[in-house]
Amino acid sequence: MDLQKYIKEKGARVDRALDRLIPKERVKPATIHKAMRYSIFAGGKRMRPILCLAAGEACGGSIEDAMPLACAVECIHTYSLIHDDLPCMDDDDFRRGRPTSHKVFGEGIAVLAGDALLTIAFEMVAGSWAKSRYPHAALIGELALAAGSLNLIAGQVADLEGEGNHLGLADLRFIHERKTAALIRSSLRLGGMSANAPAGRLKALSDFGLALGLAFQIIDDILDVTQTSEHLGKSAGKDVKAQKSTYPALLGLAGAQREADRWTRRALEALKPFGGRGGTLRAIADHLLKRTN
Repeated sequence: MDLQKYIKEKGARVDRALDRLIPKERVKPATIHKAMRYSIFAGGKRMRPILCLAAGEACGGSIEDAMPLACAVECIHTYSLIHDDLPCMDDDDFRRGRPTSHKVFGEGIAVLAGDALLTIAFEMVAGSWAKSRYPHAALIGELALAAGSLNLIAGQVADLEGEGNHLGLADLRFIHERKTAALIRSSLRLGGMSANAPAGRLKALSDFGLALGLAFQIIDDILDVTQTSEHLGKSAGKDVKAQKSTYPALLGLAGAQREADRWTRRALEALKPFGGRGGTLRAIADHLLKRTN
């Protein structure tokens, strides 16, 4: 398959859907909607929503049924980036190649823009087409669990508390599983749920998502110390500056790459039940391992 074409086409469809679902800038109060759209349309790769769509297809579902869930996941992801960049968190002025939300709109509006994207994500899920195995309560519960204090927020808390401390691999994996892998796993699960996937397929998507998420974050750690800010579209070298424990810091660059390779192999192993239907997900996993930004 032509993966770049697939990513470009599906990313464009996600953008069109987000444009429909998020209030236009002219809707009062205009400032908050302008801030929401500034960050959501800042040029993200749309990896999580594309994984959601691909998982739905792998389970025999349709893009149309998965799309509201894919958009919800992207809103959660973007909210987390807005808040992550705040001075009280990771304190970054640069994201996706341009100034972060709080640098443009101020901290108060940036916080509220993140809050609004978090909230509208659940509105999108509530407006989706639920299937017999997965009523709206199951879909909303899935996203809430991924975004809450046991996963995404847990990872952020552990990351903040770990700054300046020498964490071991177990503690580092705890952070990565929750701050990064949980939402990736949920993206895939929601795609499967949109296709009414049986429990076995959903379990396979979960295993794939966890392994892929860990590999993805390890590569992020590597890129943070090997690429420039201009190339990454965000501030490079942040982890070293913040005295964070990372896979390169603990294992060296070669060891971190081997760990990313190992988790990618585990991710691909998890897709075996899908046979040929898992081809797109396999191609995306390989693409993410080899990326340079």
